[in-house]
Amino acid sequence: MAAVTKNIGSQDKIPSHTAMDASTSERREYGKSDQDWESRSRLIHDYLEKNSPEFVKVRDLRKKGWENPAGDTFFENQRRVAENPSKRATTAFYDMMNKIGQEMQRNTGALKVKTPSWGRTQILDMGMAPGGFLATAMHLNPGAQAMGFSLPESEGGHKVMIPDNIDIDRRDVDVTMLAADLGANDIPANHPDFAKFLPRQFTPDQEFDLVICGGTKVYKQELASYRNETESQRLTTSQLVLGLERLRPGGTMVVLFHKMEAWGTVRELYCFSQFSEVKVFKPMTAHNKRSSFYMVATRVQSKSPPAVEAVHRWKEIWQAATFGSMKDFHEARSKNVPDVEEVLDKFGDQLVRKGRRVWHIQGQGLEKAPFI
Repeated sequence: MAAVTKNIGSQDKIPSHTAMDASTSERREYGKSDQDWESRSRLIHDYLEKNSPEFVKVRDLRKKGWENPAGDTFFENQRRVAENPSKRATTAFYDMMNKIGQEMQRNTGALKVKTPSWGRTQILDMGMAPGGFLATAMHLNPGAQAMGFSLPESEGGHKVMIPDNIDIDRRDVDVTMLAADLGANDIPANHPDFAKFLPRQFTPDQEFDLVICGGTKVYKQELASYRNETESQRLTTSQLVLGLERLRPGGTMVVLFHKMEAWGTVRELYCFSQFSEVKVFKPMTAHNKRSSFYMVATRVQSKSPPAVEAVHRWKEIWQAATFGSMKDFHEARSKNVPDVEEVLDKFGDQLVRKGRRVWHIQGQGLEKAPFI
């Protein structure tokens, strides 16, 4: 008998959800995959230790922080305030994101669209709450129209503080559940989140001049167990797919990443360098102690073969993390992985140059941290 499915689009089929309780042999397989991933990061670290004094400084300061329990307390307190903010803290968060947007514009010019594809600039923000970043982009692009996604407050999302605006199409949705827009149209009836997957949010030919991928994992969001280990990847890949597929050729994409020295991050920076001009930006305004930074990709050739291949890869990772086993997820993540030595040979110098200011700013922030 055929499996019962929920149809939310065309007739593409998805295999039934596989239980995440892997067998012993499967655990060994994805354990090896994690080790392979870590070994690639280790090679990058070795390269940076020889070529980037800024990275070495951050590495040493991080080690001091890890050895001091006060560091854990500091970041836990920050997370607690962020996830259970008072009205005053929410307003401060909105203002902070507005200032980060202004600082980004001064440093990169990323948020002001110079040549919109047609009459009005089109902006897509996939993690808009509290709205300060989008408010800056709207101010810099008079007459712009925007679509903004935000996790509903009822699911743990931040309160949206940006004033109601007829030019902002606000949608309170979990972007990781936009199955039809991510290429998954028939949902198995036995899937734990069967009722949560959403129909298409975009029209077929909808394109944007500026795409902002700034959504981050919300730890107080209640998740089905299959999402516990892969939610960060689901969130990253869903934003990248939705953003790049709908970015007009020549447009700009702003993406929040963490740990510029991590293999997964280096892989994506290198990937984007194949079809765009890549800059990186770390604000001094806030978050300077953290590893987070923004990739700013301009003149993105979103319809080029490398871009199309990247979208296909991210879709496979999202589908495996959403409908498959941990083995499926690790296989998708490791599929067509470029050789680390090749990446460093072609991109290593750029990584050092681009990362210099990112690590310098984080190093300055950590030096002043109360737990160092």
